[in-house]
Parts: sequence; structure tokens; C-alpha cells
Amino acid sequence: MGDAARYRIRVRGRLDSDDAARLRGMSIESADDGSGSPVSTLDGELPDQAALLGVLHALNGFHLPLLSVECQPDEDET
Repeated sequence: MGDAARYRIRVRGRLDSDDAARLRGMSIESADDGSGSPVSTLDGELPDQAALLGVLHALNGFHLPLLSVECQPDEDET
């Protein structure tokens, strides 16, 4: 549980690359969800779950609804 892992986090709303510094450098992609609502997807490796909680706390500060948090399998496991 304390090991680094890759996460994909989706929120309703638009984030841009300027927000990446507050989000531990995770990559950010924004797109419409098909109904015209913006959805941002963050993707990146975090060193531990404490870092994940820090990212989630930062997203809470943006007041964006959280849609999903997924721990992605290691490339070695796929």
C-alpha cells in the first residue's frame, strides 16, 4: 500500500496544464463527455497513497465533482 502506483482520476470540469503543479505533475486532458459537459482526466504515477490524498485534496479545492479514481495496473502486470 505504500508503493508507487499509476492513477487515473476523472473530474467534472476543466483543468489545464497550469494546474499540474498543484496536482503533483500529473498529466491533464480535458474533453467533453458527449453531453457538452467538460471532463478532465489526470494520469500519472504517485509515490504513495498520501500523495494520492494530496491530489484529491487539491481537486477538492478546485470545487470539481470527482467522477472516478482508478489504480492502473503496472505495465509489467498487463
